[in-house]
Amino acid sequence: MSDKISFDDFLKVDIRAGRVIEAQPFPEARKPAFKLRIDFGPEIGVKKSSAQVTVHYTPEALVGRMVMAVVNFPPRQIGPFMSEVLTLGVPDGDGEVVLLAPDLEVAPGARMY
Repeated sequence: MSDKISFDDFLKVDIRAGRVIEAQPFPEARKPAFKLRIDFGPEIGVKKSSAQVTVHYTPEALVGRMVMAVVNFPPRQIGPFMSEVLTLGVPDGDGEVVLLAPDLEVAPGARMY
């Protein structure tokens, strides 16, 4: 377990639901990954993310899927690609990423609390 944080610290992390609207292979990445464009609704808009989710997902299966992402980290350069949000997942038994997502339909941009 990580160090304890205050509730105010938790509130600083802005985690939102978004819908993947585009997914493409990212052959320039050091580890297998996809380039995603995710719609977070009118307040935040469409953001880009690099996600190492190639074991369990295909680009076709990702389009239309809801995901959860941290939207208030600074952008991060990943090779030739600027990732604007951190798409969230957890490892399966083999350490491969399984995406986090709401299990019911929610509006793009809905904030986790």
